[in-house]
Amino acid sequence: MRPFDCIVNGDATPFELNGGGRFTLSRQDFVPAYVKAFEEGVLHERAQQAIEALRSCRVCPRDCEIDRFNNKIGVCKSGRLARVASAFPHFGEEDCLRGWNGSGTIFFGWCNLRCVFCQNFETSQFGEGAEVTACELAQIMLDLQRIGCHNINFVTPEHVVPQILEALVIAVERGLRLPLVYNTSAYDSLESIHWMNGVVDIYMPDFKLWDPEHCRKYLVASDYADAARAVTAAMHAQVGELKVDENGLALRGVLVRHLVMPGLLDDTREIMNWIADNLSRDTYVNVMDQYYPAHKAETEPRFAEINRGISDNEFCGALELARAARLWRFDTRWRHVIPHGAPVWLPRMQKLENTA
Repeated sequence: MRPFDCIVNGDATPFELNGGGRFTLSRQDFVPAYVKAFEEGVLHERAQQAIEALRSCRVCPRDCEIDRFNNKIGVCKSGRLARVASAFPHFGEEDCLRGWNGSGTIFFGWCNLRCVFCQNFETSQFGEGAEVTACELAQIMLDLQRIGCHNINFVTPEHVVPQILEALVIAVERGLRLPLVYNTSAYDSLESIHWMNGVVDIYMPDFKLWDPEHCRKYLVASDYADAARAVTAAMHAQVGELKVDENGLALRGVLVRHLVMPGLLDDTREIMNWIADNLSRDTYVNVMDQYYPAHKAETEPRFAEINRGISDNEFCGALELARAARLWRFDTRWRHVIPHGAPVWLPRMQKLENTA
């Protein structure tokens, strides 16, 4: 077996995912949105606009308006180039993304939020990784496609939308044809999501918190929920409910994640009700139970109330709140996959190497 090969068992797509065919698209007929955008010249135009906008950056809701084009640094700590922390076939994502060969995740360094509980704080807050040019980022996408990943999954892309668009132009010219996943905290600007209209196939916002005081204390962004509502609605208007191919692999649409946090079920209630009332009751939702205290939540006494995992009752309560909102498409593990290793990312992020 090659390093990314795996054993797959139990491949009956759940009804919640495909709706008995209602949410199924033909893989044979599917063309990634960005391919059409490239052919019509839209992608190149968007990339130019977005890169030029770095001169007075308002890529995210922080509205720093600093000249990132010339490497001035704002809240996200990113300049002209994107920083990549890692890139590999990810088998921990939802089954509709990871499939049997993995989701081709590209983890970007730095972040425009300051989540005190961040479980990837080495990447988001300390900026691990290396800066890459547009050509290098394009090659990362192509390498993930080459080794068999089912999609390209941009993780924490909020602050590097211009750099992604710039690299996509190159990647499409060189043959990229996988669905694109925009895997975001939902602290995006409407301008960025407009740039991604007709480019992104699958939006995956993580709607974290609702109450402004909770957003201020735990995310250091009191306007987070306002931004999340606006951009998630825009994402849904662009691509609609999540749709999958005949094998249950996501092709197009919105998948909303929500990490259940200790003592904050009131936020969960409001978020689930908002999804049902403002997006669709057919929205595909992953109610996640994997919270654990990390970063400042684990080390600083002022966050003692979230310095614990969630209880079984809290997670069951979150699911009950989602059902009470009349949502029904909940993510579950259904495809048994045992990965056999993965390609490695070589020092200074030069290239992906298939070690077969």
